[in-house]
Amino acid sequence: MIWDRVYALVKKIPRGKVLTYGAVAKATRIPGGARAAGRAMGATPKGQGIPWHRVVGAGGRLLIREPYASLQKKLLLTEGARVIESRVDMKTAAWNPSPATKNKKHTKPPKQKPTRKKPS
Repeated sequence: MIWDRVYALVKKIPRGKVLTYGAVAKATRIPGGARAAGRAMGATPKGQGIPWHRVVGAGGRLLIREPYASLQKKLLLTEGARVIESRVDMKTAAWNPSPATKNKKHTKPPKQKPTRKKPS
């Protein structure tokens, strides 16, 4: 399923860090953008250790409804993220997936020519 890519990426988000729905969609290249990422997170399977609380709205907004919004805030605070009212401080908590983490085609590095030592 296409959402498996979303779940695999979300599992890589470190404790105390967050990604926005838009960043998840961009990194996994799922069609439908942030809304599709939101639907995927809304359908997160239980018991698989997917840290759903580490995905937030644009600007760090906690978008899910109660009682899960309070739980999301509590989980983020226990991980060390700075949360003010219903917004995560993106300056300190935003996570940027490395290019190797993103779902891109990997290319081999160019072959290097052997170097010859000059005669003395």
